[in-house]
This record gives sequence, structure tokens and C-alpha cells, in this order.
Amino acid sequence: MRKKTAKVVLLAGGNPQIAKGDGPAPVKTYIAAMPGWKRDVGRRLDRLICKTVPGVRKAIKWNSPLYGVAESGYFLGFHCLTKYVKVAFFRGAQLKPLPPGVSKQPHVRYFDIYETTHIDEDLMADWIRQASALPGLEP
Repeated sequence: MRKKTAKVVLLAGGNPQIAKGDGPAPVKTYIAAMPGWKRDVGRRLDRLICKTVPGVRKAIKWNSPLYGVAESGYFLGFHCLTKYVKVAFFRGAQLKPLPPGVSKQPHVRYFDIYETTHIDEDLMADWIRQASALPGLEP
């Protein structure tokens, strides 16, 4: 007998509504529920983060996957919006070079990924590495 899986609700902009939770399972559920091309972006980001920061801590908070380092808090999160995936570096103002997206919060910088965006994985890995070494966010 096949197990029934609950249908995930997509919020505004196609962001999956996933219950708060710690560990890789809720993040995997979120990524699997990302609509269309955004799912591949989520998988690619998750793989790159895990490769760059072995033992990374994962959670879903505020309907977004968060990535952190034990004892240091969360350094990165991403979120589906209508036309792109927004990657938030919580201490991004300290990264070199700066991620291009500015925030109303002085420490936060964004990198928006559209369907046609070329992702420079070396640069993204460098940002991830730098961000993981900084004090993070504890929601």
C-alpha cells in the first residue's frame, strides 16, 4: 500500500509552505516542493552549500531553508519569489566581493537567481565559505 503524501501549499510567489523543523528532512521537502525550474536551483544550492560547508546545519524557519554552523547560527537562507529565488547572506555586507543585492537591513546582502541567471559556482562557494565563518543569525 502506498503512503499518502500531503500536497504542499504554495504561498505567494510560489514559495512552499513547509512546517518549521530542524535537520535535512524539512529542507529536502521544501526543495522538492519548489515549483518548476526553481527546484533545480534549490537542489544545486543545497548541494553546493553541503559540499562547501561539511556538516552544515539545516532548518526550515519562516518558510525558508536556512543553513548554519553549530554554535555560530545561520549564515544563509533562500526563498522562492514569483520570478526568482532570493539567496540571503545574513552577514553579506562583510563578504568580498559584495553580493549585488542590497537590503534594508545593513548586514544582509542578496543574490537573486532568475531562470536565465548564470551561477558562478566558484564565486558562490567563496561567498558560502566566507559567510559560514562569520557569526550567524539565531532565529
